[in-house]
Amino acid sequence: MTSILTNIAAMAALQTLRSIDRNMEDTQARVASGLRVQTAEDNAAYWSIATTMRSDGSTLETVQDALGLGAAKVDTAYEAMESAIATVQEIRTKLVAAYGVGVDRAKIQEEIDQLQEQLRSIAESASFSGENWLQESISVGAAPSTPKEVVKNVVASFTRDAEGGVAVTTVDYVLDEKTVLFDLNGGKFGILDKEATAGSPADSLGFSVSTIDLKNLTGIATQLDTLVPPGPHTEEDALDTMVQFVSSQLEAMTSAASSLGSIQSRIDLQEDFVASLIDVIDKGIGRLVDADMNEESTRLKALQTQQQLGIQSLSIANTNAENILTLFRQ
Repeated sequence: MTSILTNIAAMAALQTLRSIDRNMEDTQARVASGLRVQTAEDNAAYWSIATTMRSDGSTLETVQDALGLGAAKVDTAYEAMESAIATVQEIRTKLVAAYGVGVDRAKIQEEIDQLQEQLRSIAESASFSGENWLQESISVGAAPSTPKEVVKNVVASFTRDAEGGVAVTTVDYVLDEKTVLFDLNGGKFGILDKEATAGSPADSLGFSVSTIDLKNLTGIATQLDTLVPPGPHTEEDALDTMVQFVSSQLEAMTSAASSLGSIQSRIDLQEDFVASLIDVIDKGIGRLVDADMNEESTRLKALQTQQQLGIQSLSIANTNAENILTLFRQ
């Protein structure tokens, strides 16, 4: 039946054209944005996963920055520790030189004084972003005080478990009497301000690496007579005690530098891992929501052709209705 009120063919062609236009809008949006899942309406599950993973990726980038800051702190401490070790080795060399017959120990002591000042300068300067890992208050209470531990943290990673719980993990470095050069609280538990003893902690000889004084050899020899019988002890014995003590503290400093080196290595590995993890997350998000541009461009071409055909079909349908006019012509 042909009707001038209802053009069924035109209605069908128009409906098809509307569908083609909607598909073209979607395809053009994908081509423009590069995403096939741009909003939750496109695919709620993939959009939710991608949004969460983007947030995690952004957090990991912050962790990456924190690792860089932590690495700078450790590098500063390590370089300062190496410099301090070289300075203490020089002090030991000066002490050995003091064994010589006819040497001017007063002049040697002047050089040692300068080296001791250098040690304090190194420790004070080993600060980055307000943190100094070579000097810390590690003693508690009045004399006799006791040592304590101060833990420094470097943000290492960010994790999310299967239930959605999140956590931040850290790399920890303990500041204590084995790693700190100077005890800022006056307890003398640092490697360089710890006093030499004749056996037990109560038998202090009254000098540390940072306070060694060759002018006090006679006094130390007298103390050794009291604390380490039999005597009498000579100035050379006192000098032996100084050299042995400095050597033991050098070993302690080397151990502390080794600990810093281990932290350096751990941070470097973690930086590489976090960088790789960020790339993997980005790749995973891309697999979920990125549009295949080859496919989308092909689809866009096809839809453009369908649109042209739809317009042509609508035109034909409207033309068929106009043909009815010929029936009324004379």
